[in-house]
Amino acid sequence: MPSLPELMPTQVSDETFGGVTYHIAGELVPVLSVDVTQMPVYFEHHILLWKNSTITIGLKSLKGALKRMMAGMQIFVTEASGAGIIAFSRDGPGHIVPIHLSRGEEIQVREHQFLAATGNVDYTFERVRGLATMLFGQSGFFIDRFRGDSGDGIVWLHGYGNVFEKTLAAGETIDIEPGGWLFKDVSVRMETKIDRLSSGFFGANMNFIVNRFTGPGRVGIQSMYLHMPTEE
Repeated sequence: MPSLPELMPTQVSDETFGGVTYHIAGELVPVLSVDVTQMPVYFEHHILLWKNSTITIGLKSLKGALKRMMAGMQIFVTEASGAGIIAFSRDGPGHIVPIHLSRGEEIQVREHQFLAATGNVDYTFERVRGLATMLFGQSGFFIDRFRGDSGDGIVWLHGYGNVFEKTLAAGETIDIEPGGWLFKDVSVRMETKIDRLSSGFFGANMNFIVNRFTGPGRVGIQSMYLHMPTEE
């Protein structure tokens, strides 16, 4: 029997990596707490829950500002630095998962599901072209890319429902509902598969659509798949 996707940890305590120590706690709407004393952390807008008053909040510019502006994407993210702890929470139920990146390692993330990252992680995006890409969860034509450019770092993601991870061997495939994928390694190929189903009854038919992922590498799956409105 093929191996099943494995549930990623829902609780993390005193984990240290990439210059920070962090905690993830909570069952329904989890909270990520990060000690930013040694390393700043940048994060998505509107997710700050609380912070020590010693922490300074500023703006961090992102690479490719002109390209981002032309694509209608944000050119700044919010950044926290200073001695102390800051906590984040998405305004909705789900699962916060940490992705540890070694120097030079990269992860591709479904748009709108980035939560926070350490300051040494490079954040860019990729425009996915072609009509079929509208079916990638209807979340627009962009995939966020995070790379451990100047050392080890962490990206935290928010998945809807629970998040499971499947590690694919070379050539191994898995089909996922278009709204169900959360992240993938760059080594994993993603394509849309459309099967036309027909009942033979008065010519009734429908399309059955999945995203097919081909290894080697990891794929993150969220159990509460969500179809975001397209940005186009």
